[in-house]
Amino acid sequence: MTDQLITPWDLDGTLPEFFVPEYIENMAQDVIAQYDMTVSSMEVITTKADKGGLIWKIETNHGPRSLKILHRRPTRSLFSIYAQEYLVHEKKARIPAIIHSKEGLPYVISGGKIWFVADWIEPLVPVTKDLAGAEALCHAIGEFHTLSKGYTPPTGAENASRLYRWPKTYEKVVKKMSWFRNIANAYHEMPAASTILSLLDEFERQAVSARDQLIQSNYTTLAARGNKDWGLVHQDYGWSNGQSGPDGMWIIDLDGVAYDIGIRDLRKLITGTMDDIGNWDVTWMRGMIEAYHQSHPIDPDLYDLLLIDMSLPNEFYKNVKEMVYEPELFMDGNLDALCQRIATTDQSKWPAIEELRKLKGDILK
Repeated sequence: MTDQLITPWDLDGTLPEFFVPEYIENMAQDVIAQYDMTVSSMEVITTKADKGGLIWKIETNHGPRSLKILHRRPTRSLFSIYAQEYLVHEKKARIPAIIHSKEGLPYVISGGKIWFVADWIEPLVPVTKDLAGAEALCHAIGEFHTLSKGYTPPTGAENASRLYRWPKTYEKVVKKMSWFRNIANAYHEMPAASTILSLLDEFERQAVSARDQLIQSNYTTLAARGNKDWGLVHQDYGWSNGQSGPDGMWIIDLDGVAYDIGIRDLRKLITGTMDDIGNWDVTWMRGMIEAYHQSHPIDPDLYDLLLIDMSLPNEFYKNVKEMVYEPELFMDGNLDALCQRIATTDQSKWPAIEELRKLKGDILK
């Protein structure tokens, strides 16, 4: 087997979407040879060419499977590999089972990366893009959070945790607002500059307020319950990583799982969905929280933390943060239109959060 290391192969995004370097295709054959299976075809499903990751769907003599290269550090990837093993074998979660190599391990290391083979679940169908679909997603991730409690990573794996990083994350958002302001002033001729500058005072105020609310909340007490008590958070959960399949909802792509407070996944799903529909809709938000609450009960302090996490200018920060790398390319007309849409949507956010605050007793009953 070659000693060549896998490195990102498309840093500037100019190669075709499914392009795979020949040396990686050759590595894939060497990896496949380490499994008790015969592969008749391979199809590239997605790549992370800028990071060095890849997923193939492979047809084997045991049925369809996936073959993945995880782009993260091997010690970090071991955390998620064994988390998937724990959820499938000890908690019977609806998550694709990992196939073991001829050596009996749930992974192979090649090119400096972790590779693994897993069941390809069929059929998997995206939930409907309506409130019922959103509620199904929320119930499923709540169930995931409950089942993942108690996981212990093996020796040699990183202890991936974001549980204690909330204050640092909030502080980072506050700090970056000044960066954005400085960059927008420096590149004032770019199409998005004036819009970003017009919004920064308000979003900075929101970030400072959310940070102060977090400090005054019971977050420290909640975090003190520890990693195993809270369990794992998917970190990249959404309308594609939760799908309807055999016997119910399945959760896929666990590569980024880490210990954290579960409502982080719920918050991302809610705020992302509100951004998608272009309006902060209390009926949707209430339905999503109640569906989650059914499978992963929310106590009053946790509910308060959910509202605080919603109060950060998450969508603005997420969509403009890349401007620090290549502002002369990034701050174009598309970003200008996106920021204007976020600002419009933000006007319905605050009445919705206030309404949820009033509904706390009804929702948690």
